Amino acid sequence: MTVNPGRTRTGQIRHFLDLDRFDTETLRRILDLGAAYKRGDKPFGKDKPLAGRMLAMIFEKPSTRTRVSFETGMKQLGGDCIVLSKGDTQLGRGETIADTARVLSRYVDAIMIRTDDPDKLAQLAEYASVPVVNGLTDLTHPCQVMADIMTFEEHRGPLDGKVVAWVGDGNNVAASWIQAAAHFGCEMRLACPPELCPNTNVVDWARKQGAQVTIGTDPKAAVAGAHLVLTDTWVSMGCQDTNRANLLAPYQVNDALMALAQPDALFMHCLPAHRNEEVTDSVMDGPQSVVWDEAENRLHVQKGILTWCLL
Repeated sequence: MTVNPGRTRTGQIRHFLDLDRFDTETLRRILDLGAAYKRGDKPFGKDKPLAGRMLAMIFEKPSTRTRVSFETGMKQLGGDCIVLSKGDTQLGRGETIADTARVLSRYVDAIMIRTDDPDKLAQLAEYASVPVVNGLTDLTHPCQVMADIMTFEEHRGPLDGKVVAWVGDGNNVAASWIQAAAHFGCEMRLACPPELCPNTNVVDWARKQGAQVTIGTDPKAAVAGAHLVLTDTWVSMGCQDTNRANLLAPYQVNDALMALAQPDALFMHCLPAHRNEEVTDSVMDGPQSVVWDEAENRLHVQKGILTWCLL
């Protein structure tokens, strides 16, 4: 049977939305594709497997890593892309997401969106007739966490049985990590201020899948014996909450906190970092930090996502 581009054998469109929508085998396949591209392999037997394909990228939030990694990845795979900022579409002038999805589907082979509202992502996927990729919402950031997992596996092997500590705001990256814990067998410990705990629906879903997820307020307890320590910026894009810095000051990742983790523990940050706020220079630039490998792997894992969606 011939499979239509961007569809499974049952005719279902291959969207990449959130990690809770996948089985572990599929996520493993995507990670393996990303690793193969990084090695210089040709998983589909071609140098340019996406030749002639077009990706539309909708940015309602600014981006460095997401834009450059998707655009570079698509072009390295032989395809091309068009970038649409908030002012480049009719979305800001009253056109619905549904109508935008229908129109773009007539022009391009896939759509990536980076937006605030997860409902916009859901509507885009519902009405598009081509694959839709979640480049970020205020709720989740699955592309980032797939790159994080790829980075950990490169340095330390499988996540199964490892302790992953999240320190700080229980934000969208934290939510995708909680979802990942249900697939990859790691213990997830989060230390967050009570006002900034992760989404309860995400936590409940992961626990129902058998994931070991602990939510607390003590960063030392979360990091003790951890194999991986993660954090993120205290004030996300568009956030007007000036009290966040006060709430999160006790959650800075510094040398003293890292010393509580395993001696060979890794440190990750999805970037951009506000140095000497959520993380000190000594940790960010220290021997346990793999933030630059992590940033690079956005490119490779997203090439895996794009080819999984389209081939």
